[in-house]
Amino acid sequence: MLREHTTLVHFLIEARRRHPGASGDLNGLILNVAVACKAIANRVAVGALGGLLGSAEHINVQGEVQQKLDVLANEYFLRATEWGGQVAGIVSEELADPYQLPTEYPKGKYLLVFDPLDGSSNIDVNMSVGSIFSILLAPNPGTDAQREDFLQPGTEQVCAGYAIYGPSTMLVLSVGTGVHAFTLDPRLGEFILTRESIQIPPAGKEFAINSSNQRFWESAVQRYVDECLAGRSGPRHKDFNMRWVASLVAEIHRILTRGGVFLYPRDSRDPAKPGKLRLLYEANPVAFLVEQAGGAASTGRGRMLDVVPEDVHQRIPLVFGARDEVQRIESYHEEIYDPPNAWPMYGTRGLFRAPAG
Repeated sequence: MLREHTTLVHFLIEARRRHPGASGDLNGLILNVAVACKAIANRVAVGALGGLLGSAEHINVQGEVQQKLDVLANEYFLRATEWGGQVAGIVSEELADPYQLPTEYPKGKYLLVFDPLDGSSNIDVNMSVGSIFSILLAPNPGTDAQREDFLQPGTEQVCAGYAIYGPSTMLVLSVGTGVHAFTLDPRLGEFILTRESIQIPPAGKEFAINSSNQRFWESAVQRYVDECLAGRSGPRHKDFNMRWVASLVAEIHRILTRGGVFLYPRDSRDPAKPGKLRLLYEANPVAFLVEQAGGAASTGRGRMLDVVPEDVHQRIPLVFGARDEVQRIESYHEEIYDPPNAWPMYGTRGLFRAPAG
């Protein structure tokens, strides 16, 4: 059976052969990440039978309540990747500070950043969750990485990917040669290449946004969504579908499969948090994958991969997907838009209309 299919190991070996000077360390790190993803997939799959649903009764550095599986997934990532001699440092969503490798392990030339279990609020309702990761070159190979070493723009990524734990477990990644998807064959315990050189269509008919935040949106986002909702009778002259899963991994996987655009824009709720998603281990790896698949990723005002991080847990607005749609949203931020009254009940034609005369 293995002769008929390309495994992740086979794929990485073939990619390395195109670069004779490569040491193989990157391949080794990716395979260790894959081991962590397999372990997480096994625990997610047993659900309530594993006794790991619910809160761990701790608050992480993000101010979010950790789920039991958040903690376990973080441990799996650390244990799978710390020992191999490929990494000099690690940053995780679940850790306030960069993880210092045990002294007995050799330090390598890469930095690993990850969200060990994205969408963990969906666990208890049995919806898709996932893991997101990014790999950077360490400025000082062979030594313990410092906090500032991680503050590199997304253009410096050498690999990014995610695992999605759904009806099947898939690992989707890019090493800068396109985006490729591997499905875990539980009979073999191997990731098998099932989609190669994925491309996002330049235009789309689906958009994903949390509409409960509408009252906090900037006018450019309000305009874009209003036009989509207007459908065929509106300025876009076509109908759109709206989607929202509350799992970034599920959102990017849908867009890589069906196209469309995702928005988690800047809003006015909390001036200290201009965005919701984390730059290093959510927005940047997603942006890397999306650009490799022919799409675009933006802050709403400019290319995501050009942003220079200021902190390892920095938050940022994120818009990604079909290139034409992302460019349209960016252009709307450069124009003035006066949104129509969102509450017609109180308008001139509403229930509480002032009497004439």
